[in-house]
Amino acid sequence: MDAAFVLSAAREEQFIRDGKKTVVFAGRSNVGKSSVINTLTGRKNLAKVGNTPGKTAHVNYFLINDTYFYADLPGYGYAKVSHAEKLRWAALLEAFFAEPDRITLGVLVADARHKPTALDCQMAEVFRQKNIPFITVANKADKLKPSQLLNSIQLIQETLAVEKAMPLSSVTGKGKEEILFEIRIRLLGGQ
Repeated sequence: MDAAFVLSAAREEQFIRDGKKTVVFAGRSNVGKSSVINTLTGRKNLAKVGNTPGKTAHVNYFLINDTYFYADLPGYGYAKVSHAEKLRWAALLEAFFAEPDRITLGVLVADARHKPTALDCQMAEVFRQKNIPFITVANKADKLKPSQLLNSIQLIQETLAVEKAMPLSSVTGKGKEEILFEIRIRLLGGQ
């Protein structure tokens, strides 16, 4: 997969509006969205990964195969940033989702180790209300035993009211191919 960083949009007027399909990655501040993008692209340092929640402060665009974009959104929930910065992120996300026709697919990244939060449920509802198809990825799956993972996947599916949550390990890459297949099908089929 060919992947390149294109732009970090700090303001609404910087959003890319060139007609290319866009896959949006959303999730909590410490859920590992950037790691998911790096795993899916096979590029270790494409998206910046930080040790403290809140590393992604803008909408970061990555061009994939010169055809479509991955957009990494600022995380919601806990982050070691000021209240003013959290408000800026909220305004940025609100502006981003105000143009849902530019979003081809959402990827809601949940933490396989924990029950989805109220904010995760709210994000799933935003995708539904805006008629944006989305898939759910349960990241950090390698941190659970197989039996725990099965229970966790079921809990994520029930809590977010989704048919399927796909486990992913950003450490081992397990689950990567299924998720990439799902993204390709949605991009090609427009479903």
